[in-house]
Amino acid sequence: MSWEWITSLIENNYLACLILFVGTFLEGETILIIAGIAAQDGTPNIILVILAAFAGSLSGDQTWFFVGRCKGKAFLARRPAWQQRADKVFRILERHHVLLLLGFRFLYGLRNVTPFALGMSEVRTFRFILLNTIGAAIWALSFGMAGYLLGAAIEDVLKHYKIPVLVGLCVAVAIVWLLKVYVRRRRARRSKPA
Repeated sequence: MSWEWITSLIENNYLACLILFVGTFLEGETILIIAGIAAQDGTPNIILVILAAFAGSLSGDQTWFFVGRCKGKAFLARRPAWQQRADKVFRILERHHVLLLLGFRFLYGLRNVTPFALGMSEVRTFRFILLNTIGAAIWALSFGMAGYLLGAAIEDVLKHYKIPVLVGLCVAVAIVWLLKVYVRRRRARRSKPA
């Protein structure tokens, strides 16, 4: 199988970073770790990877915060599955205000709904922007470097099989994500009254 087009994509730092920006805008950890692994040999550049992930994560969370601030109740009314997770965010916010604002990216299952719920809360916009910026920097640096160090640990494999390994990781992640979506939708259908 010819991997030349994938190789040229990875070697184009700016295109790879644009894809990473979009991926971290929407979700994040897995694509950042894979990009960190790919950056182990210098293409793409690890600094650009971390900066793109920081910008994508920060932008996505700011967007969700303002959606929550402007359209929160109407948005939740159309997505009842989010209500339970938003309620959990509000409970955590009461006890761990600063920690939640700094570290919500590390909370599995609450990562996407938290900035939205925070937008609906009494959290001041400037406070959210400040702590969200710090949290995004910590997140991008930690997951980017985790991938980079993992890439260093499997350097011998990557020397010979970098593209198949990265493609395999992406396919595995896509399959897991699709299975999660399928299970979530199936549960939602079962819970609806007949």
